[in-house]
Parts: sequence; C-alpha cells; structure tokens
Amino acid sequence: MNILKGVRVLDFGRYIAGPFCGALLGDLGADVIRIEKVSGSEDRYTTPVNPGHPDGEVGSTFLHLNRNKRGMTLNPKKPGADAIKRKLIESADVVVANMPQTGLKDIGIDYAALCQIKPNIILASSTAFGATGPFGDRVGFDGVAQAMSGNLHMTGPADQPMRNFHPYVDFTTGALNTIAILAAILHRKQTGEGQEVQGALLASALTVAGGTLIEQAITGINRVASGNRGQTAAPSDTYQTVDGWILVSAIGQPLFERWAHLMGEDHWLQDPRFASDASRGEHAAIISQRMQAWTLSRTTAEVVSELDQARIPCGEVLSPQEALEHPQVNAMNYLTDIEYPGIEGSYPLPRLPLEFSKIELEKPQRPPTLSEHTNDILAELGFSGQDIAEFREQRIV
Repeated sequence: MNILKGVRVLDFGRYIAGPFCGALLGDLGADVIRIEKVSGSEDRYTTPVNPGHPDGEVGSTFLHLNRNKRGMTLNPKKPGADAIKRKLIESADVVVANMPQTGLKDIGIDYAALCQIKPNIILASSTAFGATGPFGDRVGFDGVAQAMSGNLHMTGPADQPMRNFHPYVDFTTGALNTIAILAAILHRKQTGEGQEVQGALLASALTVAGGTLIEQAITGINRVASGNRGQTAAPSDTYQTVDGWILVSAIGQPLFERWAHLMGEDHWLQDPRFASDASRGEHAAIISQRMQAWTLSRTTAEVVSELDQARIPCGEVLSPQEALEHPQVNAMNYLTDIEYPGIEGSYPLPRLPLEFSKIELEKPQRPPTLSEHTNDILAELGFSGQDIAEFREQRIV
C-alpha cells in the first residue's frame, strides 16, 4: 500500500499511543523511522517473549507496534547530536511523539524548535491529560485515563473498580492521532502550512465514555458497575454453558422479541417490566436468570448455533489461544505470520484491521532490531562512514 509514499515520519513514540500511530502510517506506505535510545527504548523490552536470548530480548508490544518501520538509535541530548537531529527533521514531513510538552522541549522536538528547522513540519504529540491545564505536565498511562473517565467505576463488580485488561485508551489515542495527521497532510497540500496536532489519553477515554457521561449529566442517574450484565437492555450478559461461556447482546425491541420467541415464552412481551430497553435494563437480572437456565442445558456450540439462527448477537468467550485458532480469525487473515531475529519460528501479527476495495494490502515488514538501519539512514542524510563511526564511538547513536 503506497498511499503515503514519499511521506517520511520520525517516530519518537514510546509504549503504545505513539508507536501505534507510527505503525498505522507505515501500513499506509509512509517511510517511518523509529528513533530509540542508544540502549533501546523501554517498550522494546516490555513483556519479553524471549527472555535471556543472546541476540537480545524483545517484547510482545514492540513486536506488535513497530511493523513497517526502519529503526535507528539516537541520544538527542548528547553533544554532537544536533547535526543528526537537524538533518532528520529537514528530511521529515511528520514527527510523532507521545510525551508532555516539557519532554518535547527537553530533547528539542517541540513545535517551535521543529519550525525553526522546517517551517511546514507536522508534529503529532499526545499527552496523558492534555497539553495545558492543571495536569498538563503530569505523566500517565492508559489505566489512569480509564480511571479518570469513569470506566473503572463502571467495570467489574460494584464494590471493586476494575480496568479493562487491554489498553483501549492508548490504541484509541494512536488511531485518532493518525486521523489528525492525515488531515494535517491534506491541509498542508492545500495551504503549504504545517501544524501541531495534539491528542490526549484522557480525551480519548472521555470520547469512549461519552454516552455514559451525557446520560449522567442530564439524568443524574449515578450508575454503578454490574459486572457483565448490561443496564440499558437485556438479555445482555455473559452466560455459562455446559462447556464454556458466551456473551449475548440483545439491544432493541426486535431482538428482545426474537429472544422471547426462542425461549418459547411470549409472556415476556406482555409484562410491562420488559416493555422497553430501559425497563428491561432495570430488570435485567430476571432476564439473565432465565437465559442462564437455558444456556446451562446446552453446549457453547449449541447455544451459538441457536442464537445465530434466531439472529441474536452472541460470541464465545475465548482464551487468547482459542482466539488465535478461531476459524473466523483465520478465514479473514486478521493475523499475519512474521519472523523476527531471536524468535523461534514466527509470530502472529495483527495486520491493518481494514478492508479496501481498491487498495491492495501488502504483507507487513517485521519490526527493526535495535539500531538496525542507523547506518543506512545516516548515510542517506549525507554523513560519511567516518562520521558514523565517530557517532557510534561517542554513543550519540
């Protein structure tokens, strides 16, 4: 895919939000250069999948989010690094960095500093809470934004706040910053102007929580968590089967009618307690109890088959291993086998999760090993072999 062919991105990202943004831009054909610390950035080693390997450890998140990138190392604060940084910025169209404004300024990639070198540069920055305000310079991770958006309050049992296991806020922020970058690129084509676009974990978390926040502001309902059981429709819950668990999500009158017919019990449709999604949500425990009795007499396959025939949304509760092996996942080729030095065999990389009717998706390139492309990139920027050797000796790269 070459939609962004000719666009160079400097990825100073770390952990998830920044690197995911860079990965998406790489999926679209940009030349993405991941810039790490000389010893490797922290996210390279998070959740290692080959601990103690002589060729170097690597973490699962790094393997996921650094596809389609070239890799170089740089200590931008080291004396002598300015020449490299300047040429990198001069060659770039976009800079991606997820850190507070003070962090950007500390390494000289804040928007004002970038514009002094290349006036039409695009900087995509993201912070934990936003670039200004009382929390503007605070650091934070995905779970912190989940907590402050109301998500932990509404997840899990009522007496124990619980975060989502998967970091949806980080990924949402990375995806939204990608949209912002694409818009900024179009704007620059129209006007010649660069700009800074900013995302924030808290803003992303509030976006996902928007419906709940609006309901609270208008009604003052003060909801509390109810585990997996939905509060605004039913049946909407997880249910145990003879050999596993499933999740059912019936929202709206047509689906509730299908469910009542599946149960063979039309009395549900005459009971005023179940006349609307809202009232069904209020009495969801009663509906869930009936549904649980039905699923406990059937296997997961039988439950899914009967619900599918009734056109009621449902899905098996799968372990990560079962998700890897699921026929729908494999039929859609959502996971691509990728090889990486130091990893025995291959690993399943989630590809760009979109389908295009006119654009052909290419197989992703593996993430870079530490400093794999440093020499090539420096040579492209005009540095000699002797220059590069000196940079390495001084631990600038």
